[in-house]
Amino acid sequence: MNTDFLIIGSGLAGLSYALKIATYYPGKQITIVTKKEASESNTRYAQGGIAIVSDFKSDSFERHIEDTLQCGDGLCNRDVVRLVVEQGPDRLKELISWGVSFDLNNQNSYDLGREGGHSLPRVLHHKDITGFELKKKLLSKIRLCENITILENHFAIDLIVDKVPNLRCNGAYILDTNTQEIITITSGSTILATGGIGHIYGHTTNPFIATGDGIAIAYRAGADIEDMEFVQFHPTVMYRQSNRKAFLISEAVRGFGAYLKNSEGKRFVFKYDERGELASRDIVSRAIYNELKMSNHSCVYLDCTHLDIVSFKESFPTIYHHCLTAGIDVSKDWIPVRPAAHYLCGGIKVDINGQTSVKNLFACGECARTGLHGANRLASNSLLEAVVYAHQIYEYHKIQYTIPDGLKFHKELKKNVAKNAQIHVQSLKEELQILMTESVGIVRTDEALAEAKTKVSHWKRLVARHYSSPPLDLAVGELRNMLTVAGLIIAHSLRRGTNKGGYFNSDRVPFVKELK
Repeated sequence: MNTDFLIIGSGLAGLSYALKIATYYPGKQITIVTKKEASESNTRYAQGGIAIVSDFKSDSFERHIEDTLQCGDGLCNRDVVRLVVEQGPDRLKELISWGVSFDLNNQNSYDLGREGGHSLPRVLHHKDITGFELKKKLLSKIRLCENITILENHFAIDLIVDKVPNLRCNGAYILDTNTQEIITITSGSTILATGGIGHIYGHTTNPFIATGDGIAIAYRAGADIEDMEFVQFHPTVMYRQSNRKAFLISEAVRGFGAYLKNSEGKRFVFKYDERGELASRDIVSRAIYNELKMSNHSCVYLDCTHLDIVSFKESFPTIYHHCLTAGIDVSKDWIPVRPAAHYLCGGIKVDINGQTSVKNLFACGECARTGLHGANRLASNSLLEAVVYAHQIYEYHKIQYTIPDGLKFHKELKKNVAKNAQIHVQSLKEELQILMTESVGIVRTDEALAEAKTKVSHWKRLVARHYSSPPLDLAVGELRNMLTVAGLIIAHSLRRGTNKGGYFNSDRVPFVKELK
């Protein structure tokens, strides 16, 4: 199969790029590959919204830039931050032109939310299902484009890469998970928009598909990977002892005025940061971690009982009803919460055009490391980054476009005879998730990281011995990628000498001293 533009992933980044490039090049073929249904992605579950300066009377680009830089703990690329922030209003106009709607207040202005790390409200939202709204509206536009093909239930095994004279991507080997057929797709440009890595951890806000696939295949292709140690944990995820599937309680709820309380019923975040509940996510997550460690309790609590319940239900209908289903009436009861793996600030290194170190290979969205987030992402900057870098890649392809090579230039990836599986994929995934949660989580130590490195290396060899290559099964392919990404997170953690943002090693500095 031959296509002009191959997009792997169907989140906001991939869909917005596809829509633009398909419109600009009506005679070119665009192919979107997604390992589940096109509607499933991290984007779909984004509750809070998209951070864009829209009220220039009280807000400004400079304030948004400074908030982002402060949250990134000195590791943001200032030029990238300015680029992303200043494109916000234009990208907002595009989203609205595609049918996306955002909530308005009684004055018919945008109802702006405030989240941790923001100095004032600037987050546009659609109730508490902003990601779902974005996904629904963009997919409806995509399906009207005759030159876009969506291949659902197709899993990217590896990229097709020529190594001489320089690394160059020419497409990908794709597994049809319904028929188990391996398809060779060549393309002039390949865009990775595969989302996050959350399910490498046992407790995460991410959907089950978030297994780091794009980062893993880019790494195997020789692309540069950076800042993998900066895994952001969302502070307030509903805690239920009987179920590890996490439900996110949006940071906007704290922006709305909710309090975090410990097992003694006391607000505690002010002990660690003067911004209290609205400190950046790394600080709030570590504060909760410390409270749980001191109290030996399983969770802390989010108290919304003092809030206007009518306004709460209007602003957060999904959260309200989910809590009610779990037996929690937020007007009377506290919500049990604890941190969970949420977002990767590192990933595939890209330049200002979204281009990786491999020619003709691009990346955008959570799998890309653009330099925007630094060591810690400012809340709701991710959706903005996704549309901005999709636009950057689009602008690059308007000027420079490579005609894809024919199939004859690339070997066909044959099915190998499957080896007898002597290990159980699901049990090994669960072991990995436990290891990452306990040893490579909110607080790390050199000893735990070294032990984790040894275990992950052993598991990688085990998988290589007992399963065919290429993987003929989605679960095996995901496990292969999860182990690759886990190894990168551990390796990057071991080489970081100082604590920054989402990376905290208690061997570097006393825990409480760092927080205070």
